[in-house]
Amino acid sequence: MTASVHPSRTGAGAQEPGGTPGKHVKHVKQRTALEQLGGPAGLVYTMLPVTAFVLANAALGLTGAIVTALGTGLAITVLRLVRKEPLQPALSGLFGVAVAAFVAWKTGSAKGYFLLGIWSNLALGAFFLLSVVVRRPLAGVVWGALNGTGTAWLRDKPSRRAYDIATLTLTAVFAARFVVQQWLYDEDRTGWLAFTKLAMGYPLLAVALLVVVWAGRSSAKRLKAAGPDDR
Repeated sequence: MTASVHPSRTGAGAQEPGGTPGKHVKHVKQRTALEQLGGPAGLVYTMLPVTAFVLANAALGLTGAIVTALGTGLAITVLRLVRKEPLQPALSGLFGVAVAAFVAWKTGSAKGYFLLGIWSNLALGAFFLLSVVVRRPLAGVVWGALNGTGTAWLRDKPSRRAYDIATLTLTAVFAARFVVQQWLYDEDRTGWLAFTKLAMGYPLLAVALLVVVWAGRSSAKRLKAAGPDDR
Protein backbone atom coordinates (compact mmCIF):
# COMPACT_ATOMS: atom_id res chain seq x y z
CA MET A 1 0.00 0.00 0.00
CA THR A 2 1.39 3.37 -0.98
CA ALA A 3 1.35 6.09 1.66
CA SER A 4 -0.38 9.27 0.61
CA VAL A 5 1.64 12.46 0.48
CA HIS A 6 0.20 15.56 2.11
CA PRO A 7 1.39 18.73 0.38
CA SER A 8 0.53 20.73 3.50
CA ARG A 9 3.29 19.10 5.50
CA THR A 10 6.04 21.65 5.13
CA GLY A 11 7.31 21.92 8.69
CA ALA A 12 10.50 20.60 10.25
CA GLY A 13 11.19 17.15 8.96
CA ALA A 14 9.97 17.97 5.45
CA GLN A 15 12.34 17.08 2.64
CA GLU A 16 14.18 19.95 1.03
CA PRO A 17 14.44 20.01 -2.76
CA GLY A 18 17.49 17.93 -3.59
CA GLY A 19 18.06 17.25 0.12
CA THR A 20 17.46 14.33 2.45
CA PRO A 21 14.29 13.48 4.39
CA GLY A 22 14.16 14.79 7.94
CA LYS A 23 16.62 17.57 7.31
CA HIS A 24 15.49 20.78 8.93
CA VAL A 25 15.33 23.94 6.89
CA LYS A 26 17.71 26.54 8.30
CA HIS A 27 16.73 30.16 8.25
CA VAL A 28 19.60 32.61 7.95
CA LYS A 29 19.24 35.50 10.36
CA GLN A 30 19.63 38.94 8.85
CA ARG A 31 22.66 40.73 10.30
CA THR A 32 22.10 44.17 11.78
CA ALA A 33 24.06 47.21 10.69
CA LEU A 34 26.10 47.02 13.90
CA GLU A 35 26.92 43.35 13.25
CA GLN A 36 27.96 44.22 9.69
CA LEU A 37 30.48 46.63 11.20
CA GLY A 38 31.91 44.04 13.58
CA GLY A 39 29.58 44.46 16.54
CA PRO A 40 30.48 46.22 19.81
CA ALA A 41 33.95 44.65 19.72
CA GLY A 42 34.58 46.24 16.33
CA LEU A 43 33.72 49.65 17.77
CA VAL A 44 36.15 49.15 20.64
CA TYR A 45 38.91 47.91 18.33
CA THR A 46 38.51 51.07 16.24
CA MET A 47 38.54 53.40 19.23
CA LEU A 48 41.57 52.03 21.06
CA PRO A 49 44.46 52.99 18.70
CA VAL A 50 43.09 56.52 18.21
CA THR A 51 42.50 57.04 21.92
CA ALA A 52 45.92 55.61 22.77
CA PHE A 53 47.58 57.91 20.22
CA VAL A 54 46.01 61.08 21.61
CA LEU A 55 46.68 60.21 25.26
CA ALA A 56 50.27 59.16 24.55
CA ASN A 57 50.88 62.30 22.51
CA ALA A 58 49.88 64.44 25.48
CA ALA A 59 52.09 62.47 27.87
CA LEU A 60 55.00 61.24 25.75
CA GLY A 61 55.10 63.40 22.64
CA LEU A 62 54.73 62.43 19.00
CA THR A 63 57.25 59.57 18.90
CA GLY A 64 55.73 57.98 21.99
CA ALA A 65 52.26 58.39 20.52
CA ILE A 66 53.25 56.67 17.28
CA VAL A 67 54.84 53.75 19.12
CA THR A 68 51.82 53.45 21.43
CA ALA A 69 49.32 53.49 18.57
CA LEU A 70 51.28 50.86 16.63
CA GLY A 71 51.64 48.71 19.74
CA THR A 72 47.92 48.96 20.44
CA GLY A 73 47.05 48.03 16.86
CA LEU A 74 49.42 45.07 16.96
CA ALA A 75 48.01 43.91 20.31
CA ILE A 76 44.47 44.03 18.91
CA THR A 77 45.56 41.97 15.90
CA VAL A 78 47.16 39.33 18.14
CA LEU A 79 44.08 39.27 20.37
CA ARG A 80 41.76 38.70 17.41
CA LEU A 81 44.07 35.99 16.16
CA VAL A 82 44.06 34.23 19.55
CA ARG A 83 40.28 34.50 19.74
CA LYS A 84 40.05 33.06 16.21
CA GLU A 85 38.16 36.05 14.90
CA PRO A 86 38.30 36.98 11.20
CA LEU A 87 41.87 38.05 10.49
CA GLN A 88 41.28 40.32 7.49
CA PRO A 89 39.58 43.14 9.48
CA ALA A 90 42.38 42.96 12.04
CA LEU A 91 45.09 43.21 9.40
CA SER A 92 43.23 46.03 7.64
CA GLY A 93 42.95 47.91 10.92
CA LEU A 94 46.64 47.42 11.67
CA PHE A 95 47.55 48.61 8.19
CA GLY A 96 45.39 51.72 8.65
CA VAL A 97 47.07 52.51 11.98
CA ALA A 98 50.52 51.99 10.44
CA VAL A 99 49.78 54.32 7.52
CA ALA A 100 48.29 56.99 9.79
CA ALA A 101 51.32 56.74 12.10
CA PHE A 102 53.68 57.06 9.13
CA VAL A 103 51.91 60.21 7.92
CA ALA A 104 52.12 61.68 11.44
CA TRP A 105 55.84 60.89 11.57
CA LYS A 106 56.42 62.29 8.09
CA THR A 107 54.56 65.54 8.78
CA GLY A 108 56.09 65.85 12.25
CA SER A 109 52.70 66.66 13.72
CA ALA A 110 50.20 64.66 15.78
CA LYS A 111 47.33 65.95 13.67
CA GLY A 112 48.93 64.26 10.66
CA TYR A 113 47.69 60.97 12.11
CA PHE A 114 44.21 61.96 10.90
CA LEU A 115 45.19 63.42 7.53
CA LEU A 116 44.75 60.28 5.42
CA GLY A 117 41.29 59.63 6.86
CA ILE A 118 40.20 63.21 6.17
CA TRP A 119 41.13 63.09 2.50
CA SER A 120 39.81 59.56 2.12
CA ASN A 121 36.40 60.88 3.12
CA LEU A 122 36.61 63.55 0.41
CA ALA A 123 37.56 60.98 -2.23
CA LEU A 124 34.82 58.54 -1.19
CA GLY A 125 32.21 61.29 -1.10
CA ALA A 126 33.14 62.44 -4.60
CA PHE A 127 33.12 58.85 -5.89
CA PHE A 128 29.68 58.09 -4.47
CA LEU A 129 28.27 61.39 -5.77
CA LEU A 130 29.67 60.71 -9.24
CA SER A 131 27.97 57.31 -9.29
CA VAL A 132 24.59 59.03 -8.83
CA VAL A 133 25.37 61.53 -11.60
CA VAL A 134 26.16 58.72 -14.07
CA ARG A 135 22.99 56.84 -12.94
CA ARG A 136 24.85 53.92 -11.38
CA PRO A 137 24.39 54.59 -7.63
CA LEU A 138 27.07 52.67 -5.79
CA ALA A 139 24.74 51.60 -2.98
CA GLY A 140 22.77 49.56 -5.53
CA VAL A 141 25.84 48.21 -7.31
CA VAL A 142 27.42 47.01 -4.05
CA TRP A 143 24.15 45.65 -2.67
CA GLY A 144 23.48 43.73 -5.87
CA ALA A 145 26.99 42.28 -5.88
CA LEU A 146 26.87 41.20 -2.24
CA ASN A 147 23.40 39.69 -2.43
CA GLY A 148 23.64 38.18 -5.91
CA THR A 149 20.71 40.23 -7.23
CA GLY A 150 22.67 41.70 -10.12
CA THR A 151 21.63 44.94 -11.80
CA ALA A 152 17.97 44.27 -12.63
CA TRP A 153 17.10 47.21 -10.37
CA LEU A 154 18.61 49.60 -12.92
CA ARG A 155 15.56 49.07 -15.15
CA ASP A 156 13.16 49.92 -12.32
CA LYS A 157 12.94 53.67 -11.67
CA PRO A 158 11.63 53.48 -8.08
CA SER A 159 14.41 51.03 -7.22
CA ARG A 160 17.04 53.26 -8.75
CA ARG A 161 15.57 56.25 -6.91
CA ALA A 162 15.80 54.38 -3.60
CA TYR A 163 19.44 53.51 -4.27
CA ASP A 164 20.07 57.15 -5.24
CA ILE A 165 18.79 58.20 -1.80
CA ALA A 166 20.96 55.58 -0.08
CA THR A 167 24.04 56.61 -2.06
CA LEU A 168 23.46 60.30 -1.38
CA THR A 169 23.10 59.49 2.33
CA LEU A 170 26.54 57.89 2.27
CA THR A 171 27.84 60.88 0.31
CA ALA A 172 26.50 63.21 3.01
CA VAL A 173 28.27 61.18 5.71
CA PHE A 174 31.62 61.37 3.92
CA ALA A 175 31.15 65.07 3.16
CA ALA A 176 30.26 65.92 6.77
CA ARG A 177 33.30 64.06 8.04
CA PHE A 178 35.58 65.90 5.63
CA VAL A 179 34.23 69.38 6.36
CA VAL A 180 34.28 69.04 10.15
CA GLN A 181 37.60 67.21 10.43
CA GLN A 182 39.39 69.41 7.90
CA TRP A 183 38.33 72.48 9.86
CA LEU A 184 39.61 70.92 13.10
CA TYR A 185 42.84 69.96 11.32
CA ASP A 186 43.38 73.54 10.20
CA GLU A 187 42.69 74.75 13.75
CA ASP A 188 45.21 72.26 15.24
CA ARG A 189 42.54 70.65 17.43
CA THR A 190 44.08 67.17 17.69
CA GLY A 191 41.94 66.08 20.64
CA TRP A 192 38.73 67.10 18.91
CA LEU A 193 39.93 65.42 15.74
CA ALA A 194 40.11 62.14 17.65
CA PHE A 195 36.65 62.71 19.14
CA THR A 196 35.00 63.50 15.82
CA LYS A 197 36.76 60.59 14.11
CA LEU A 198 35.06 58.27 16.60
CA ALA A 199 31.74 60.11 16.87
CA MET A 200 31.35 60.51 13.10
CA GLY A 201 32.75 57.07 12.31
CA TYR A 202 30.68 53.94 12.96
CA PRO A 203 27.60 55.74 14.37
CA LEU A 204 27.01 57.80 11.23
CA LEU A 205 27.94 54.89 8.97
CA ALA A 206 25.47 52.63 10.79
CA VAL A 207 22.66 55.13 10.13
CA ALA A 208 23.62 55.32 6.45
CA LEU A 209 23.69 51.52 6.20
CA LEU A 210 20.13 51.40 7.53
CA VAL A 211 19.12 53.53 4.54
CA VAL A 212 21.01 51.16 2.22
CA VAL A 213 19.22 48.16 3.73
CA TRP A 214 15.88 49.94 3.30
CA ALA A 215 16.65 50.61 -0.37
CA GLY A 216 17.78 47.02 -0.96
CA ARG A 217 14.71 45.47 0.60
CA SER A 218 12.35 47.89 -1.15
CA SER A 219 13.93 47.07 -4.49
CA ALA A 220 13.83 43.33 -3.82
CA LYS A 221 10.10 43.46 -3.06
CA ARG A 222 9.39 45.41 -6.23
CA LEU A 223 11.42 43.10 -8.45
CA LYS A 224 9.88 40.01 -6.87
CA ALA A 225 6.36 41.37 -7.38
CA ALA A 226 7.11 42.34 -10.98
CA GLY A 227 8.41 38.90 -11.93
CA PRO A 228 11.10 38.07 -14.50
CA ASP A 229 8.93 38.95 -17.49
CA ASP A 230 8.36 42.53 -16.35
CA ARG A 231 11.95 43.40 -15.48
